[in-house]
Amino acid sequence: MVTVARKRIGTRDYYYLQHTIRRGAKVSKKEVYLGPRLPRDVEARKRQLQLDLFREQWLPRLDRIRKEVRHESKGIPSSLAAKRLQDFAVRFTYDTQRIEGSTLSLRETADLLDRGITPANKPVQDVREAEAHEALFHEVLRYTKDLNRQIVLKWHRSLFLSTRPDIAGQFRRHGVRISGSRFVPPLPVEVEPLMRDFFAWYHRARDAMHPVERAALVHLKVVTVHPFGDGNGRVSRLLMNLVLKQARFPLLNIPYENRASYYRALERSQTRRDDLPFLRWFFRQYAKNHRHLLG
Repeated sequence: MVTVARKRIGTRDYYYLQHTIRRGAKVSKKEVYLGPRLPRDVEARKRQLQLDLFREQWLPRLDRIRKEVRHESKGIPSSLAAKRLQDFAVRFTYDTQRIEGSTLSLRETADLLDRGITPANKPVQDVREAEAHEALFHEVLRYTKDLNRQIVLKWHRSLFLSTRPDIAGQFRRHGVRISGSRFVPPLPVEVEPLMRDFFAWYHRARDAMHPVERAALVHLKVVTVHPFGDGNGRVSRLLMNLVLKQARFPLLNIPYENRASYYRALERSQTRRDDLPFLRWFFRQYAKNHRHLLG
């Protein structure tokens, strides 16, 4: 935790931000000088210090993951690499759809996407959306340009054209609520300007921010704006993996079994207007997914 400390030197007071770091038996202290007066933006400075310390702790580990996966992939035949990607596509489609209420099991999803076997007695909507998601996943990963409004709307249309044509490929014009969450998404009139802000931020962040952090914030920002009538989580998780793929980092799947902690992290960041709770969850999930590369 970052705290404010006051030190008296002679007859004057001086203010600092302090953070105690414990690594095993070692304890160290990080200090940032604030000045002879407590600044008005002290809370913002505390959040920035927390973020800087968090990056210092995590970014080298994330870079190691990329280094190890690139080394590991050098000797893999292209056919095996394609199979691994398809296995990921199936699992990712299952989990992302299941999080949003799909009734298909992992086995049914694999039979459908790998063998063309349609599960019996399951909603047609679940089947069609799984098929559309898997096809879109591969399309998104082949994309090499910058994100923009047109491509995101196109992808949303591809995802829902066969099941929800009334909302496919368009930003919402109605209010929405997120079931079970204290966070209330923006009003419909705010969606267009907020998405313009998002794309402007994305272009600024492309070269200025670590790719894994950028992937996490792309997800968080899109799902917070909640620009669509449905599919916000699915689209944001696809965009998340697009960022990772373009930066040559391994992809991330968010398992259905982890949905409770995932929802809590999103809600904390959304209600507090603080990226750090979700970044903490995201980085840990990313490291957990790729722990075999960290030794």
